[in-house]
Amino acid sequence: MNGLVIGLLIPFLGTVLGSAFVFFMKKDMPVLLQKALLGFASGVMVAASVWSLLIPSIEMSSDAGKGAVVPATVGFLLGMLFLLFIDYITPHLHIGDDHPEGPRSKLSRTAMLSLAVTIHNLPEGMAVGVVLAGALQSDLGISTAGALAMSLGIAIQNIPEGAIISMPMRSEGNSRLRSFMLGSLSGIVEPIGGLIVILLASVMTPILPYMLAFAAGAMMYVVVEELIPETSEGEHSNLGTIGFAIGFALMMVLDVVLG
Repeated sequence: MNGLVIGLLIPFLGTVLGSAFVFFMKKDMPVLLQKALLGFASGVMVAASVWSLLIPSIEMSSDAGKGAVVPATVGFLLGMLFLLFIDYITPHLHIGDDHPEGPRSKLSRTAMLSLAVTIHNLPEGMAVGVVLAGALQSDLGISTAGALAMSLGIAIQNIPEGAIISMPMRSEGNSRLRSFMLGSLSGIVEPIGGLIVILLASVMTPILPYMLAFAAGAMMYVVVEELIPETSEGEHSNLGTIGFAIGFALMMVLDVVLG
């Protein structure tokens, strides 16, 4: 039980640590650093989707022969559609953008920035939760170390993500403490989402391969729809590419070495 709690909380602590950067940095984060950090976060999420979610999903269904790819494919597409739906019905504002997305709302810019980040963090919490759920069932081939690698990888990418979140909050006129609190609270959805997935998985073991791929699809939606476009805008997009490569390689190493 203690290991489960730790696995759920590690990513949230990464967000808290990153949000604390607002106490040490100037009001605005340098654009070059932001691009590199966004690229890094993208690389971690793509690697986690492949190595920790999609491949285990296919391996769990290996008895089906060539049909082993069906749960991974269906779950992946459903995850993409789910985040597309959440993105469509939630009023939110992306960092560095002046035009809110989703339905019209009278929410403040700070609130809509927070909602945008919550959309980012939801699939990460789901991913950690479903891998932990798989590790709790010893016959599914997901090791405790592999689950820890997933949790640790998400936590590492949450550190720069937390900083990227809290700094715009500061730019919106919030105090450093309030910006830190808002940035930190944006990550609370991760352990909550992870716990919900674990509770569902405990009674829905047969669809765990679908749930793994679903989490992968949700994370990939965030990467393709939001993170990569933000790193590619303007000059010096190569920094985002370098950050992506480092993040992908780090998550791959963590998964293989610890898994």
